[in-house]
Amino acid sequence: MNQDIADFKAVLRRFARSGPPPDQRFEPASVFLLLYGEQAPCLLAVLKADYPHYPWRNQVALPGGHVDAQRDASALDAAFRELNEELGIGPEQIHYIGSLGHFQTILQKDIQAFIGLWNQAGPLKPDPREISRVLKIPLTRLAECHPGQDVNHPVYPLDHPISIWGVTAKILYHFFETAYPKIAGNWPAVMAGMQAGSL
Repeated sequence: MNQDIADFKAVLRRFARSGPPPDQRFEPASVFLLLYGEQAPCLLAVLKADYPHYPWRNQVALPGGHVDAQRDASALDAAFRELNEELGIGPEQIHYIGSLGHFQTILQKDIQAFIGLWNQAGPLKPDPREISRVLKIPLTRLAECHPGQDVNHPVYPLDHPISIWGVTAKILYHFFETAYPKIAGNWPAVMAGMQAGSL
């Protein structure tokens, strides 16, 4: 395995948040924090559809969804399934890195966030029933507005009035505080390691 990718995975194992909460009221879900780009890392995110009464209406999110006990053997399986259903990205396009851990929402969801490297092979096919826009965001842009010590209510402003907040912002906050410093300075080597691998 490429040493830069091995180091990236080691960082995730060291700094992953604790497991799911013991409270059974939390419903399991999973998302993918997908990174891509040859010279500098970018984040693949989505803007949720604009439907009345849709709980995530017009929110920036990471691709993902609920864990379906009938279809998914694990939270990671759910993340891959949702990625394919929402954006048309198959598992063969992803170099899986690891888990950032579990994050809870005010709507009683327990979300496990996984990180993967996307090889950008094939066109994106966003599902219009769930997604109004695909967002490709340079991580340097998010790093510039990283909210310092505001760990409880972080916000990452994008194009007004769009911003990243809620549990998605909490996932990004944890990523920037832990894994991002490891990959920021040697991103081309990380991507070279991916391209030299199985993808």
